[in-house]
Amino acid sequence: MSNIFSKSNTYFKFEASPWAERRSLPGRAGGGPFSSLFLVPMLLCMFLFASCKKEFVMPRASGRPYEVMVVMSDEAWKAKEGRALFAVLDTDIPGLPQPERSFHISQVAPKHFDHILNIFRNVILVDINKQLYTRTKMKFSRDVHSIGQIVLTIQSPSADEFVDYCFEHGQEIIDFLTKMEMNRLVKELDGKYSKVTAHLAKEKFNCTLHAPDELKSFKRGDNFFWTSSNGASAMVNIAMYTYPYEGPHTFNKQYVLAKRDSVMAANIPGTLPSMHMATDTLCTTCKPIVVHGQYAYEARGLWYMENDGMGGPFVSHSRVDTVRNLVVVVEGFVFAPEKMKRGLMRRMEGSLYTLNLPYEEEVEIKTTMEEVVITPQQRQEMREKQ
Repeated sequence: MSNIFSKSNTYFKFEASPWAERRSLPGRAGGGPFSSLFLVPMLLCMFLFASCKKEFVMPRASGRPYEVMVVMSDEAWKAKEGRALFAVLDTDIPGLPQPERSFHISQVAPKHFDHILNIFRNVILVDINKQLYTRTKMKFSRDVHSIGQIVLTIQSPSADEFVDYCFEHGQEIIDFLTKMEMNRLVKELDGKYSKVTAHLAKEKFNCTLHAPDELKSFKRGDNFFWTSSNGASAMVNIAMYTYPYEGPHTFNKQYVLAKRDSVMAANIPGTLPSMHMATDTLCTTCKPIVVHGQYAYEARGLWYMENDGMGGPFVSHSRVDTVRNLVVVVEGFVFAPEKMKRGLMRRMEGSLYTLNLPYEEEVEIKTTMEEVVITPQQRQEMREKQ
């Protein structure tokens, strides 16, 4: 199998500054353990320890990305209401070459949802009670029992209404949980990201872009760059390019994919002249989305190497730089034969949301769902009830 980096492979090396030389710093009484140099930090630690005994320190949320815990009675989980919610969460991720589930799902009865389980990162609380509710409604809260936690509450007056609501708003539930996980990834990438990708985005397009740290190989082109992990068994990639904005008709499936094919054919060739990257248009979907509060156009589907056996999934965002009258496209694609691609693709997709055009600032991926803010007093009351 050919390696699409085999012809022109270059590397960009960044070296960290060496650690400063450590020296022995004498303290009072010959630099003993209770010298003035160490006394202040020790007192500070003692103060913090005393404070922690008075105030509960919240743990960090547990669980892996895209794991969801449903809090629902065992009877309801086995009944139609539980099966309806499970059917929503158990759907496949679009745009992958093989079926892969959107979430890993677990369930626990409310009586077992204690201080050990309630720190889970993604929680769905189901409350069906005809005496309390007249219609079905969703809302969410952050950091309820742990730092980084999202708790989605679905309240409904009856099992029948709950089932209907799940099927009518299933995509909204999936999109909400996915956006929350993307926000977590964006925050992680803010602290550790590929310096190569960030440098090229700034140098060529005056944009900021944070991609996973393993993307170190790169190739430059005309209004184009491509960075890759260049892994032997699983390869993740980011490509970025621009072209002139020609009006609203720029954003339709035929136009966007034709531009993609021309750019990729010119910049990502195979090992032979007859080989180049192309788009499987029948397996690709396009739709408008919102990024940083602005219009964007998402393409999601499959790519392949013409006259070769390579291929895999991709997702791209096309956005308008209104100052320079340009369409800015950033794309993530994966080559990982015989491997699950869900996690790889989601990391690439999360990277797309870190793209900031020259006049933009980093913002969170927004959701239209109602948010209920939990106060410290409410957290304290919930802990006392456990």
